Amino acid sequence: MNRLIDKLAILTICTIGLLLTDSFTAPVITVLAAITVSAAVQLLTGTLAAYVLIGASAFLCGFFPLFFCTMPLMLYDAFWEKKWWLILPAATIAFKLEVLSPNQLLITAAAAAVAYIIYTRISGLEKTVEKLTQLRDEVTGKNRQLSEQNIRLAHAQDNEIHLATMKERNRIAREIHDNVGHLLTRSILQSGALIVINKDEQLKEPLESLRFTLDSAMTSIRESVHGLHDDSIDLKKVICDSISTVDSRFTVELDCDVSDTMPGNIKLCIIGIVKEGLSNAAKHSNGDRISIIVREHPAFYQLVMEDNGSCTVIKESGIGLKNMTDRAEALKGRITFTPSPNGFRIFLSIPKT
Repeated sequence: MNRLIDKLAILTICTIGLLLTDSFTAPVITVLAAITVSAAVQLLTGTLAAYVLIGASAFLCGFFPLFFCTMPLMLYDAFWEKKWWLILPAATIAFKLEVLSPNQLLITAAAAAVAYIIYTRISGLEKTVEKLTQLRDEVTGKNRQLSEQNIRLAHAQDNEIHLATMKERNRIAREIHDNVGHLLTRSILQSGALIVINKDEQLKEPLESLRFTLDSAMTSIRESVHGLHDDSIDLKKVICDSISTVDSRFTVELDCDVSDTMPGNIKLCIIGIVKEGLSNAAKHSNGDRISIIVREHPAFYQLVMEDNGSCTVIKESGIGLKNMTDRAEALKGRITFTPSPNGFRIFLSIPKT
């Protein structure tokens, strides 16, 4: 739109020069022709047809001198096409220069100067806008990268806090087990010994009550210690640590999606089966890829572990497979081992209680 307004201003100046002629029809035809050519050039900008139209219009000045008065408009188009020299054929007007009055030549020169000034101003403005747009895009990109970096840092910080919490829970569980647990165990033994050697019937009931209290305290502490220990097990991290020790010829893919409320005994079961499965794959599989999927469903937990080695039959049921079976059955779960030409598959399902 700005370009059309600029062209209108240049054409207005050119029209003043055209009005200085005695004819009425010639200026009108010239203006219409100039408008048509300029519009076509803008429509076909950047093409060979646009260049031809500008050059042909300039060349016509040698045959129709009055058309020279509209050359500033063509010059403006030539500037935008980055080929100002297309207007040079207009120099053929020199052979019929006497047809135009000095005032017409002066107005045409002024219009050409205005066209150059407008083009310089507008092109400079567009370059500035382009630079500002590029700068805005760069700033937007940097802000997006910074935002993503902040998210990654926040996740890393959350992981560090989570690991620190797990370590602290383990430490507390060990402290309770090693200190309070041992003291209570010794107290229970001492109370039992006192009950055995006691001959006073009046002290029998208080000693039995003391032993019951100590047993209850021991049971409570044992449950607390197990609870702290179970919560401190990071299933995904432990599996990843196990994967890191696998033979380098294997590419291991892990997909673990479980909640933080998974019981510790189920975590330990899954970890034990995964470790055993990785060990068996390293010993017996001729494949190079292992897939581990751990899922939590509304009614059960699931583990699917398979490699791409060729295994058509289980030659013998070793201690490793028996241990995995025992782990699953201890939690009322079900585990199957499926050999095939495409690999060996372990499927574990443990119901929620």
